[in-house]
Amino acid sequence: MQIKLFVFAALLISTVAIAQFNLNEKQLDKKLQALQEATQTVGFSVAIVQGDKTLYSKGFGYKDFDKQLPVDENTLFAIGSTSKAFTTALLGIMEDEKGLSFNDSPRKYLPELEFYNNDLNNNLTLLDMVSHRTGLPRHDLSWYLFPTENKDSLLARVKYHKPFTGIREQWHYNNFMYLAQGVIIEKLTGKSWEDNIRERFFKPLQMTTSNVSIAELEQATNASKGYVLKDFTTNTLTPYYNIAAISPAGSINSSAKEMANWLKVWLNEGKFNNTQVLPKAYVKKAINPLMLIGNGIADEKFPDQHLNSYGYAWMTSSYKGHYRLEHGGNIDGFSANAAFFPTDKLGIVVLANQDGSALPTLVRNTISDYLLELEETDWIAYYQEKLDQLKKQKEEQKKTEIESKVANTTPTHSLIEYTGKYEHKGYGTINVEVENDSLWAQFTREKAYLKHTHYDIFEPYLVKGSKVDSDGSGFNFNFQTDDLGDIAGVNLKLEPTLEPLYFKRSPNEVIISKETLNTYAGSYFLSGAELKVSIKDDTLMLLVPGQPEYALIPIKENEFVVKGLSGYKAEFKEAKLILHQPNGTFTAVKK
Repeated sequence: MQIKLFVFAALLISTVAIAQFNLNEKQLDKKLQALQEATQTVGFSVAIVQGDKTLYSKGFGYKDFDKQLPVDENTLFAIGSTSKAFTTALLGIMEDEKGLSFNDSPRKYLPELEFYNNDLNNNLTLLDMVSHRTGLPRHDLSWYLFPTENKDSLLARVKYHKPFTGIREQWHYNNFMYLAQGVIIEKLTGKSWEDNIRERFFKPLQMTTSNVSIAELEQATNASKGYVLKDFTTNTLTPYYNIAAISPAGSINSSAKEMANWLKVWLNEGKFNNTQVLPKAYVKKAINPLMLIGNGIADEKFPDQHLNSYGYAWMTSSYKGHYRLEHGGNIDGFSANAAFFPTDKLGIVVLANQDGSALPTLVRNTISDYLLELEETDWIAYYQEKLDQLKKQKEEQKKTEIESKVANTTPTHSLIEYTGKYEHKGYGTINVEVENDSLWAQFTREKAYLKHTHYDIFEPYLVKGSKVDSDGSGFNFNFQTDDLGDIAGVNLKLEPTLEPLYFKRSPNEVIISKETLNTYAGSYFLSGAELKVSIKDDTLMLLVPGQPEYALIPIKENEFVVKGLSGYKAEFKEAKLILHQPNGTFTAVKK
C-alpha cells in the first residue's frame, strides 16, 4: 500500500510539472501594458518558457522613443548582471572538463591575484567568490569611474580593496569577484571570456544576435537605446556604458527570445534541443542556495516570500510557496531579470530600457501570480507605495544636505591650489583642473563640475553630453591639507561600507626656466610703494611693504597664484606686475 501511494504521488507531481499553463495573451498583454504605464518605461520585452517550449515572446513600447521604433521579441537590451550566471556556468564546465573544484583557491589558477590581507589570500575559495561571501564590499566605482580595457590591470586593484567583514560572515555583492572568475576561465581555456561565451552558449543555444560588447550592440540592426527616468517624470536618453574590462560581471546584450533558450537549459537538466550545453551535475548543484542574503526573513507584507539566498550566480527564495531562482541586471539605461521555477518548469525573462527600473521585477511577479494561479498581488499599488516612499526619502535627503551646509564659507585656498593628480591604487587617478574660474574633476572617462558647498568640500556633478547633470554624484570631494597647510589629498566616500578613501595629491608641474624667472625679479612700484620680486630656491617670492613674503606658484609661463591668499594672482606682462585681487586689479610698473 505504501509503495502504491508513493507511485501515485510521484505521478501526481509529474502531472503537475507538465500541466499546460492557462495563458490568455490578450489578458496578459493588458496586465503588462498597465505595468509599463505605471513605471513610465519606454520599452521592454518578455518571454515565458514552459519546459523546453517558449509560450510567449513579445515586445512593448519603443526601442527608440524619438523615432517611435517599436520593441519586438528580437530587440537587444543590455542585460547587466543577469550575465553572471553565464560566467559561473563556464566554471561549471571547467569543473567537468578541467578538474576545477569550487573549493579551490582562486590563487591556484591566478597566482598573481593578491588580496588586501593574508586571510583572504590563504583562505578564500572560488565558492566564496561565486556566492558573494568574501567579506569584500562592492568597490564598484573603482571600475565605473576608472575603467580600463584590460582585465588583468583592473583585477590588480583588488589588492587595495579593503574588506569590511571576515570571509563567510556576511553576504555582500561584488562584481570584481566575477571578473576574477572570467580571468580564471581565460587562463584555463587560452581563450577570452568573450569567445568562451560565444562558443559555449551563444552558438549551441542559437543566440545568433546576442553579443558581449558595446561595439557589437552599436552595430546591431535591432538594438534598444537606453533611458533614465529623471525627476520621476521624464525619460532621458543615456549613452551606452562600455564595461569591457569587467565584462564577466555583466556585459552580455541579448533579446527576450534568445534569453528564453538560456532558461530552457536550466529547466531541462542542462539540455537544449537534446544537446547537453551544461553538465547535468552542475545544474543539479547550481540550483541550490549557498549564502543567506541578510537574515532571509520574510517581509511582513509578504510572509510567504522568504529564505532569500544566493547560490551559483542565482538568487534563490520561496515565492508564495514555489521555489524560485532569479537574477536581476542593471547597467546605464537598462534593467533586466531572468527567473525560473525548476519544479514548476516555468521560466520568465524581462528586459527593459530604463535605468534601475522596477518593471522587470513587477512583470516577473505578475506573470508568476497569473500562471501559477497564486493569490494575485496588486503590484502596481505596491510599486506606487514604494515610489512614494522613495520620493519622500529623497526630499528628506535633500533637506538634510541643505541643512548640513555651512553658509558664507569659502575655500581655504585659491582654486589653482586644488589642481593636480589625485591617486588611489585601488581605484585610479583623478585630474583636477581650473576652467573658466571653476574647479573640474576628470576621471578616466567621466568629467565632473566641482561645486563648492562649504569650507574645502565640493560636490561633483557629472557632465552628460554637453551639459552638467542637475543631480549630484552622491559623494563629496573633501580636500585635505598637510602640516604646512598645502592641499595634500582628498577624501572620497566611494564605498559606503568603509571610511572615506584617501586619494593622494601630486601637484601639476609648470616648469619655468631660471632665465625666465630672472626676468620677473626686481622692484615694482605701485602708488609710491615698492614691491620686491626675488628668487629663493627656484621659487619666485613677492614682498609687499608691511606684509610677510609670499611664494608665487606658477600656473602658466607668466601667471602665478599667491600661496596662502585665496583669490590672489600675479601676472607678469611687459615690465609690469599685474595683481588680481578680490577687491580689484592693480598694476605695478617695474623700475
